[in-house]
Amino acid sequence: MSSVKLATVIEKMNLKNLTPNIDIAKHRITQPDINRPAIQLAGYFEHFDEQRLEIIGFVEYSYMASIPEEQREERYRKFLTYNIPAIIFCRDLQPDALFLKIAEEENVPVLSSSKATSACMAEIIRWLNVELAPCISIHGVLVDVYGVGLLITGESGIGKSEAALELIKRGHRLVSDDVVELRKVSDVTLVGTAPDITKHFIELRGIGIVDVKTLFGVSSVRDTQNIDLVIKLEEWDKEKEYDRLGLEEEYTEYLGNRIVCHRIPIRPGRNLAVICESAAVNHRQKMMGYNAAQELYNRVQNSLMHKDDEDDEE
Repeated sequence: MSSVKLATVIEKMNLKNLTPNIDIAKHRITQPDINRPAIQLAGYFEHFDEQRLEIIGFVEYSYMASIPEEQREERYRKFLTYNIPAIIFCRDLQPDALFLKIAEEENVPVLSSSKATSACMAEIIRWLNVELAPCISIHGVLVDVYGVGLLITGESGIGKSEAALELIKRGHRLVSDDVVELRKVSDVTLVGTAPDITKHFIELRGIGIVDVKTLFGVSSVRDTQNIDLVIKLEEWDKEKEYDRLGLEEEYTEYLGNRIVCHRIPIRPGRNLAVICESAAVNHRQKMMGYNAAQELYNRVQNSLMHKDDEDDEE
């Protein structure tokens, strides 16, 4: 099961640790969902998912202050005996001394954020959804071309890295070369990243390793990119028929998500970078509602209908 260190969450979200005596290193987050525990503080624990981060906003904080003192310790202890990964107080709200005391006794980290409750929740959920998403590694190159996440795949040595390098020289941005880590953030979104060890590097046969960030500047790379289009490079086969109109989309599937895919035959003299760039722009145009292949088809149909009408008049 995927997990994230609580210490990493504290660092990324700029949280304050209100229980410094607890060893944070032993705590990990395994779920991207969060919970606001007002109903648990009221004593109802049916269907309580203790693996979630607990977020306390102004409503929960006000309720905690309203609990009679003779019931407060019992409510706190019943809540904190669960295996909760951490509790975050938003808006710089400070829990009372009794809550902190019981939290340390039960080894439950208590954290604080200066952000508003909704903003804090949204940011944590968004980040955890990416970090804890199902992940696979594939052989390919991922480039951001005019905002379109272009995943270039194909056999080793077919020219993926060379095409990526030319795209970078044309002003586009590299995400990953050779190995791309794909994370399923939602049923419609795949996010690609580079492994830390190969980030910003390209391997060129005959030259070796090239540091793209150093050679072309920070504007030539980015850390993550949604996968919008797949280009599969393959050797030219004169016996095979290739799509010349593009009226019907072809798809490939990763982690259950379907992504539009184009098969590009490789032949001497073809400029792969220009082809990939054109494919990305054409895909973006389709997403904006214009399909050049459909437009050509409509023109041909209208021309034939017009010719038939003229023949009928004669």
